[in-house]
Amino acid sequence: MLITNKTLLKLNGRIWIEAPQGKLLGHGRVELLERIHASGSIRQAALQMKMSYKQAWDLVNDMNAHFSSPVVVSHRGGKGGGKAVVTEYGLKVIGRFHQLQEKLNEFLLLQSKNLDL
Repeated sequence: MLITNKTLLKLNGRIWIEAPQGKLLGHGRVELLERIHASGSIRQAALQMKMSYKQAWDLVNDMNAHFSSPVVVSHRGGKGGGKAVVTEYGLKVIGRFHQLQEKLNEFLLLQSKNLDL
């Protein structure tokens, strides 16, 4: 890492996955999936993230449409209310995303040690 005027510099970055039609998965969408998994509700996940239910629903629909399998399955409300479940495939997607981000972080840390600025 490079120290300039007593300031430690390091590289930083985030990973996201794109499809031909645009961004498919990034930190925000992974957080949404994790919150759906924890709460069992798209509405609750949206509230926790301070986004509209429609926006959360649109993001889930976009991911379901463009991944090879659905990442969330929802069941309409009734007497006990609706629920949403992150599928096994969705959990695999979340795990793989975190693995890729960790690999990027390791690469950036290594490259930070070789900064020549």
